Amino acid sequence: MIGFILTGHGQFANGLKSAIDMVAGDQPAFQIVPFEGSAAATYGDDLRAAVTAMREECEGVIVFVDLLGGTPFNQAMLIAGDVDNIEIVTGTNLPMLIELLLTRSGAASLADLAEQAVTVGQTGVTHKSLASLAGDDDDDFDEDGI
Repeated sequence: MIGFILTGHGQFANGLKSAIDMVAGDQPAFQIVPFEGSAAATYGDDLRAAVTAMREECEGVIVFVDLLGGTPFNQAMLIAGDVDNIEIVTGTNLPMLIELLLTRSGAASLADLAEQAVTVGQTGVTHKSLASLAGDDDDDFDEDGI
């Protein structure tokens, strides 16, 4: 199995984890490492410990971060230089995580799964308005939600 670690600034990881729990339930090999407050001083060590432990359990690890160039991204890249089979995905969003959590067991490779994350994440970003939906015969919009 490919393990997932989610990290980002402030309550980013906590919020997405809460939403994932609500939509997809508790997930194996999925951990969050927030970068916030008093934990900021030990963040690099905490992230390294989480990645190393996950890597011992899984064939590979994807670290999902919020922002390209931020501290979580920079620390993840440093760790990826020391630990094998690690991929970093930036711009993490909820559609990306849900789809990958539910399909990761069938992934061809770690790199393929990381590329799938980018594709799904981009697809999940759209612009909708009531006017555009009123004339849309497509069934992409479900008023009941997930």
